[in-house]
Amino acid sequence: MMLGWALLFFVLAMVAGVLGFGGVATASANIAQILFLVFLVLLVLSALIGVLRGRSPL
Repeated sequence: MMLGWALLFFVLAMVAGVLGFGGVATASANIAQILFLVFLVLLVLSALIGVLRGRSPL
């Protein structure tokens, strides 16, 4: 879900950049970057917790 939001804001940033809306493109790119980093942190934490509990990652 969060990765989907990050991709949505990334696409919005690309479209806004092509159309010349620099402020909207910058804001959307920053939001996408933050959401992607949060997604990665939660993914790593989830994997570590799974490994520590003895479950296989797949």
